Amino acid sequence: MKVIKLIRCFVCLEMPREAIDYIEDLQNLIKKKNLFQGKLTEPENLHLTLKFLGEIPEEKIEEIIKKLGEIKANCFSAKLGPFGLFSKKSFRILWIKMLGEGVYSLQKEIDKVLGDSFQPEERFMGHITIARIKKVFDRKIFLDYIKNIKSKKISFNVCDFVLKKSELKHEGPIYTDLARYNLKN
Repeated sequence: MKVIKLIRCFVCLEMPREAIDYIEDLQNLIKKKNLFQGKLTEPENLHLTLKFLGEIPEEKIEEIIKKLGEIKANCFSAKLGPFGLFSKKSFRILWIKMLGEGVYSLQKEIDKVLGDSFQPEERFMGHITIARIKKVFDRKIFLDYIKNIKSKKISFNVCDFVLKKSELKHEGPIYTDLARYNLKN
């Protein structure tokens, strides 16, 4: 019996240094407030997931790399937007939105080239996870604080995207680049 090795993968946009520094500063401010128990996303792991592929048989990886290489998109401008939570009832993920028409166009292209092999994103919402929350100490104070953070509109050009392998470890995920794709200038 052949053992099938599965590789957990996703397609993403990496953040430029300026955006990472800004998000890290905000994470430090939030941490100092001591409003929740949880885990901040490590600066080296900040990214925008365009498509989560899940556990893929290792022999399918080359096919995915080839299909993603068929994308003929142009570089585009994006910017960081406001902060948010997926649910006002259950605080689990604190995120910052990534704005830009190109983000959504690229995500649709990825769905298109991968075809029926993977489910299309039902409700893609371009966001960067900045914290995973286990417990909020005071819901009202937490919500008010998050709502009143004035986000700085950091703009940047996006000229590539990446297929990454994700290994989940007790200390946190380890991401490894499997392929990088340049967009046209």
